[in-house]
Amino acid sequence: MMRSKLTVMTAASVAVLALLAGCGGGSGFDDSAKSDGLTSDSSKGLTVLIGSSGDTETEAVKKAVAAWSKKSGTKATVQVANDMAQQLSQGFAGGDPADVFYLAPEQLAGYASNGSLLAYGDELKNKSDFYDNLLQTFTYDGKLYAAPKDVSTLQLVINTDMWSAAGLTDADIPTTWDQLADVAKKLTTADHVGLAFNGEYARVGVFLKQAGGGLVSDDGTKAIASSDASVKGLEEVKTLLDSDTVKYASDLGTGWGGEAFGSKKAAMTIEGNWITGGLSADYPDVKYKVVELPEGPAGKGTMHFTNGWGIAADSKDQKGAVDLVEYLTSDDVVMDFAKAFGIMPATKTLADKWKSEFPDLSAFMDGLNYSVTVPTAKGSTDVITDLNAQLEGLKTGDAKTILDKTQTNIEAILK
Repeated sequence: MMRSKLTVMTAASVAVLALLAGCGGGSGFDDSAKSDGLTSDSSKGLTVLIGSSGDTETEAVKKAVAAWSKKSGTKATVQVANDMAQQLSQGFAGGDPADVFYLAPEQLAGYASNGSLLAYGDELKNKSDFYDNLLQTFTYDGKLYAAPKDVSTLQLVINTDMWSAAGLTDADIPTTWDQLADVAKKLTTADHVGLAFNGEYARVGVFLKQAGGGLVSDDGTKAIASSDASVKGLEEVKTLLDSDTVKYASDLGTGWGGEAFGSKKAAMTIEGNWITGGLSADYPDVKYKVVELPEGPAGKGTMHFTNGWGIAADSKDQKGAVDLVEYLTSDDVVMDFAKAFGIMPATKTLADKWKSEFPDLSAFMDGLNYSVTVPTAKGSTDVITDLNAQLEGLKTGDAKTILDKTQTNIEAILK
C-alpha cells in the first residue's frame, strides 16, 4: 500500500521531469497562479464528479455544492457518472479531469503513483477530525490524498421476531464465537438458517480480524494472510458452514446477505449500515436490531468501507477544490447527507451526534474504533478476486491452503 523510495536525480533528470510535467499529469511551466503552493485560477469554476446511489444523493450533493458556490463566489457544477472508473480514467488520460470527485480506496495507488491525484491532505483544516484508520486508507507513500467522504462498517443484524420465536432474549446476544454458533443453531428452522452472509473476503474478513489476523499488517506493508491467526479465523468460518446452520447468501439463492435476511431465509446476517435502506425499501415488514459482532480470540474486529474526495493534480483551482472538500466534510453538511441518504460520518467529532440521531444503529459507528479495510495496494483487486473465488469452496476446501496461496499473491504485489 505504501512504499518509501529515496531517489537521487541529476540536474539533467530534474530538467527532463519538469518538461514532462508541463505536458500534463501535474504542475508544469504554465501553472495558474498559486496560493500556499496550490493553483488558484477560479475563472473556469470547478467540476464535481460523483457516483450517485440515486436522486436523493444527487440532489443533496448538488444542494451542498450550490451553497458553497454561493458562499465562495466560485462557480461549481455537479456531474453524475454513469461509469465512475471509466470516466475518471478518461478524464486523466485526456488531461481534462473533474476537479473534485468520489475516489474509491482501490483506485488510490494507481492514480497516486502516476501523478493524477493531488496530495492535499496536509492542507485540510479538519484533518484531525477524521478517524486515523480512515486517513490511513487514503494514504500512499506517506502522503494523504483524500478526505474520507463517509464510511460503513459491518455488524450483526438480527431478525427480532425470529429471535423471540426461538425463545431468545437480550441476554442471549452473542459476544463470543461459541455463543454465535449456539444462537445460529437455535435460530435455524426448516424455513431458514440461523446466519447468512456473503462468501467473500469483505464479510469473511471480520473473523480473520477477530482472531488477530487479516491479509496485510495495519500499515499495509507486510502480508499476514497465512499467519496462524488468519488461518484460525478462516477455520472458524469453515466450522460454521459445516454446521449447516450458517450458509453463504448465494447458497440460499440470494444475491447478498441483506436479501437473504430480508426474504426471511436467514435470521441473522453480517452486513453494513447500507442494509437499513434496502430493508426499508424492499422488506419494510422485517423487524430487526443491530448489535456488535461477537469477539474472537483477539477481541473485537470488523471491516470498514469508505470513499474519499479526490482532487485532480491538473485542477486549475486546487485551492478552491480543497476549500470545497472542507465544506463538504464539515459537520453540518455531513449530517445533512446522513439524514438525506443514510451515510455514516467519517469524523470522530460527529460520532456522538450521529448516534444520538440514529440510536438503533450505534453499533455501526462503534465499529470504527476497531475496524480494518480491504487491502488497497496496487494489484489488490486481482488478489481479492482470486481469494473470493477460493472462498466459494471453503466448505469442502482447506483454510490454510487458501490463505497460503493468498499470502503468495499479496507478497508479489507488495514487492
